[in-house]
Amino acid sequence: MWLKNKLSSIEGLISLIFFSALVLISMIAIPMFVIKSSPVSALEEAQVDNTDVNTEVKENNFVTLTGNDVIKVHLTKEDKIIEIPLEEYVKSVVSGEMLASFESEALKAQAVAARTYVAAKKTRPCNEAKGGDVCDTTHCQVFITKESRLEKWGDQGNEYWAKISEAVDATKGMVLTYDNELVQYPQFFSTSSGMTENAVDVFSSAVPYLVSTESKGEEIAPKFTSEFSFDISKFVSNINSKYEDAKISEENLQNDIEILGRSDAGGVKEIRFGGAKVKGSDFRLAFGLSSTNFQFTINGDKIIFNCKGYGHGVGMSQWGANVMAKDGKGYEEILKHYYTGIELKEVKFNWILFSSK
Repeated sequence: MWLKNKLSSIEGLISLIFFSALVLISMIAIPMFVIKSSPVSALEEAQVDNTDVNTEVKENNFVTLTGNDVIKVHLTKEDKIIEIPLEEYVKSVVSGEMLASFESEALKAQAVAARTYVAAKKTRPCNEAKGGDVCDTTHCQVFITKESRLEKWGDQGNEYWAKISEAVDATKGMVLTYDNELVQYPQFFSTSSGMTENAVDVFSSAVPYLVSTESKGEEIAPKFTSEFSFDISKFVSNINSKYEDAKISEENLQNDIEILGRSDAGGVKEIRFGGAKVKGSDFRLAFGLSSTNFQFTINGDKIIFNCKGYGHGVGMSQWGANVMAKDGKGYEEILKHYYTGIELKEVKFNWILFSSK
């Protein structure tokens, strides 16, 4: 009996010590892992994964993200995820998104935009990346491995890669911020029609740094203008199939189509097909047009759409950035022109490790 009571006392003491240790550990560890999730804008649906790294903290001239600077990229064709250091990822994206022949200051601006985009994705991963931070397609940013890019460039590969690497290294760690917050939507596109678009006119959500601004000199871009021709019979069939209330006819097509409104930049905000009203951006995507800035004409058995610009038109125009760079503008001036009210800060990663030892 004495031995049994003694053992019970010892077991009770051990339990008390173990419980006290757990309380002490929780007091230390829990504050270290409190995560402030970033709000998800209506601009883009996103999955916010709070199990990894997504705290955003403002600190002087830095943006601090809790986590590490390794980017998990889902390769769509191979259906696998690779891990790559942030700056190397940015080099691959710049090589995939902008012509290496562009001016260095334009490449630097692209590097900052690309870095900002993926930094934001560390807080709200791409919902098509299958557990990664980003995918490798235009759904996120075009990512091409260094090896693939060098092969496609051929003899100029090493020269181009060195040029892009220099631009990325010159902006190492720099990201866009607005009101001391990391910019969540650093949109960019190929070619404007002379002005960029307001985000609200394209994505239906207002974003204070994505507002229409002038973008001069882009007439030199190869895709500044484009023409798309459709057989009227097929066009009518496709419209009636896509939009139930349209009910348009070949005989009355001219009266069945009406542009209802345009943006400040000239993009079609809404267009009517018979009884159906369609957003200009939705129509553009459905029929593969270069931009929403279009006019249409009917000529015989064809309907022809003439477009100005290439891409969604929101944020930084890549060809416009290159024109500004040719005019002697630096990358910071370029970025502040296309992203209203932004400031540049350096991103830092605060990787918190917890050890059981």
